[in-house]
Amino acid sequence: MRKNNWAKVLLLTLLLPFTARADEGMWLPLFVKRLNQADMQKKGLKLTAEEIYSVNSSSLKDAVVQLGGFCTGEFVSSQGLMLTNHHCGYDALQTHSTPQNNILQNGFFAATRAEEKTNPGLFVDILVRMEDVTSKVLEGVTPTTPEQERVAIVQQHQKEMADAAKESGRYVAYVRDMFGGNEYYLFVYQRFGDVRLVGAPPEAVGKFGGDTDNWMWPRHTGDFSMFRVYADKDNKPTATPQADNVPYVPKKHLPVSLQGVSEGDFAMVFGFPGRTQRFLPAAGLQLTLDQSNPARIKLRDTRLKLWKEDMEQDPALRLKYASKYASIANYWKYYIGQNEGMKRLKTVDTKKAEEASLDQWVRADQSRVQQYGEALPTINQAYAGLREYNLSANYVNEAAFGTEIVTLASRMMPLYMTLKTTPTDKAAIQKAVDGLKEPVADYFKDYSPSTDKKVFTALMTLYGKDVPQAQLPDVFQTVQKEYSGSWAKYADFVFTNSFLTSEAKVNAFLANPTLAKLEADPGFKTFNSVYVNYTQNILPKMQTLQAGLTRANRLYVAALREKNSQKVYSPDANSTLRLSYGTVRPYKGRDAVRYDYKTTAQGILEKEDPTNEEFVVPKKELELLKQKDYGRFADKDGNLPVAFITDNDITGGNSGSPVINGRGELIGLAFDGNWEAMTGDLAYDPELKRCINADIRYVLWCIEKLGGARHIVDEMTIVNNGPNPGVGPSATASADALSDVEKMKVKTEDGQKTKVKKKKGKETTAAGM
Repeated sequence: MRKNNWAKVLLLTLLLPFTARADEGMWLPLFVKRLNQADMQKKGLKLTAEEIYSVNSSSLKDAVVQLGGFCTGEFVSSQGLMLTNHHCGYDALQTHSTPQNNILQNGFFAATRAEEKTNPGLFVDILVRMEDVTSKVLEGVTPTTPEQERVAIVQQHQKEMADAAKESGRYVAYVRDMFGGNEYYLFVYQRFGDVRLVGAPPEAVGKFGGDTDNWMWPRHTGDFSMFRVYADKDNKPTATPQADNVPYVPKKHLPVSLQGVSEGDFAMVFGFPGRTQRFLPAAGLQLTLDQSNPARIKLRDTRLKLWKEDMEQDPALRLKYASKYASIANYWKYYIGQNEGMKRLKTVDTKKAEEASLDQWVRADQSRVQQYGEALPTINQAYAGLREYNLSANYVNEAAFGTEIVTLASRMMPLYMTLKTTPTDKAAIQKAVDGLKEPVADYFKDYSPSTDKKVFTALMTLYGKDVPQAQLPDVFQTVQKEYSGSWAKYADFVFTNSFLTSEAKVNAFLANPTLAKLEADPGFKTFNSVYVNYTQNILPKMQTLQAGLTRANRLYVAALREKNSQKVYSPDANSTLRLSYGTVRPYKGRDAVRYDYKTTAQGILEKEDPTNEEFVVPKKELELLKQKDYGRFADKDGNLPVAFITDNDITGGNSGSPVINGRGELIGLAFDGNWEAMTGDLAYDPELKRCINADIRYVLWCIEKLGGARHIVDEMTIVNNGPNPGVGPSATASADALSDVEKMKVKTEDGQKTKVKKKKGKETTAAGM
């Protein structure tokens, strides 16, 4: 690559058009003014870019948090009250549940702050700032820098910048690459380690529809839970829950709108999308379609069926495995839908056509050949090589580590290495032991050896059948020679003799750990055989292939952006704060099938089936819905809204993200995507891609009417910028809909507070709300 062309590539981003379309994109809020503001305002945004993202003053970014590194949440009060999805709070709900007090099943809303439940290990990150540091990261890198040297330089600069930004532990910071390593951004966060469970509806509400409705529209799921973030007396974060902590006062919290949505309304989603791969080349897509997804589907389906059998026979086991089952099932169905969508939409063929056009563009100019000519050939060659080992890698992850005993054994590795390399260093050994105590206790809290034994037998049997014999770990030879090839017989031996199946036995080992005992344990030996085989025989070959692929992908993405300079690309999602925007919009799912943009409580009654656990409606909810006791949360037609869809671009990690209207008010919670667009992480389809959202009015109804927790709603800032959403009998049926609002701020369109009058020591609104 010639030096002047290299400079041209680096400057390309600055020369891109100043507006982008909403059809596709998870945008960095840092650039919203330059790239998105004009288009957003055309679609109905009333805010400025500064009100969305600002470092110097409060903005919407300050109301949005990353929860635990896996979900999104948003502040809805000045006292750190936070909303997210039910499935994001699922593990916390399960952890605090017992057969005697099953709050996962029954629902829970804390009546007082003292009843809010602590969750050690759970945290939220709040973005302080983001910064484009591309030029700093790439300082000293030239087009001729060898790839290995380039990696070392980039990693060193990333570390230096992140360490400096942390300010000796004051912040959490990291540098993430974008566009395949063509750009780099620094993200600085405050991390709060005291996050307490405030409430959630019954599981039958929060997970209504179960696996059947998952990834489907229409939906009738109350997918929400509530937490509160706590800080010290100076409003600073603490690493762990502290007895003297107080509710955190956020710089910004979202007002909650009762106005509702109409077709064509502006909608913005702010959150932390996990991962997309929209620059994945055709060869990568083909590998996903042919190998990766089928393996994941097959192995997860096997695991889920075996878990389900035991869960249905034992209520206590059902509670133990509820969170694990939900987590595995979610993406099991996702992979099914993704493969079906790739075939239906001919995603690979579309990408091949794009690559053919790119190759033609490259070959038309000698300077471009010099810059990008090797990219696609290298990519195709690398994926041809990866295809040979990809199945082994998937079976390590989904089969071997799909068994819980192997997972626990893997956690022994730090202790194993300490015992092996420094056997006389008692302090180091004790440190390794101490690091295991909490994970071991957490592991056995939700563990069934008999269930795991079934899964171990089934998954390892499939591992042996499906993976090339030459790539199998040595343990498979042991099973063949000593147990007649029967993994059932080997499982009997392992689960009878391994100390890893009992918390008491593990703790006894940790009280006096020895290398000999760990190496002799059949559970650990099984893991170690898989681990050694993977790290020595599979991983090195894949890493060699991927090393060349990294550079080729970077050139491929740079070439695409230069060729299509009229298009503003958004970077792939990578768990950093993003903004997507669009409108409330119905869609045509297939021939003769058109879906409306909203659902109501009538759909809950239509789906209700007391014989099917996925569609059971709690007795109290059933009574309220049949009476049409919707209170102030009814829409203009007297119905209770439940969910709505928009064409916002989202993915995993966006779960719990706020859906915000043009005035910056909360109108819903993003919680799912639709089945017809399951290829969205790989390729965006503007006609099919939809974001499924819980209507905030249904969320509030579940808290106030179903949960009897009016005090939690009162803590929020409720606004009603438009026609009175509560009309007809259902809006006036409940007298308490107009009382107990001493903390509620009710605003009208012009921003003036509604007049209030005192009544029996409380405030009631003069206007019907």
